[in-house]
Amino acid sequence: MSALLVGGLFVLAVVSGMLGLGVAFAAVPFLSFFLPDLVHQVQPLSLLLNGVTALFAVFGFAQSGHVDWRKALFLALVTTLFAPLGAWLVQRVQVQWVWWIYLGAVAYLAFNLFRPVKAAVAKENFTLALALAAPISILSGFLGVGPGFLLMPTLILTGHNPKQAAGINAFAVTPPSFSSFLPHLETARLDSSMTITLLLFGALGSYLGSRLTSLYVPPARIKQIFGVLIVLVTLYRVSQL
Repeated sequence: MSALLVGGLFVLAVVSGMLGLGVAFAAVPFLSFFLPDLVHQVQPLSLLLNGVTALFAVFGFAQSGHVDWRKALFLALVTTLFAPLGAWLVQRVQVQWVWWIYLGAVAYLAFNLFRPVKAAVAKENFTLALALAAPISILSGFLGVGPGFLLMPTLILTGHNPKQAAGINAFAVTPPSFSSFLPHLETARLDSSMTITLLLFGALGSYLGSRLTSLYVPPARIKQIFGVLIVLVTLYRVSQL
């Protein structure tokens, strides 16, 4: 196991922890540099990492009071129920289709990350966010990335403060990350030593990232940095296909 793999995953976990996203969306293209099998190695490992990093981001945001527990529980219930459906579907389609759908999701995410966030937000529409959580969860389970990468901009677009959105999102994506991992149990091919090491460094990085955002960092600027990071990693990975 290379230091580049562990160090790179740690950096991605710090940045994703800042946004309460869970690390999977950036981890999928990053891990594919080191692991050849998208469906049986990269996706199950990314889902495990997403659950653990999101959980430790919750700890960091909760310390500063940025988690609305009632909304987070409702969202977690919807995402947990629907995400396994996408993980079941991905076992039945060609890998090339997964990458093309993944690229479409990256484009959507990058568009939202680079849009300026309005300082004065409209009235929060949590009902709309809750309704959109079901299709978002199915798509995220299909891609093996957890629903946070789409839920986070959805919460902001429905009027939630970015730091509160990060706290809610971190909690809501934790259970579906683990439930999406369940359909992979029989077919996953994971190295136990590598998996445990990456989970430990991912948890530490995510907690540090969530504390940085809670205490010091403007969310809008970090969102743009994260957008640049995942676009660059994805473009490089596509060039290798």
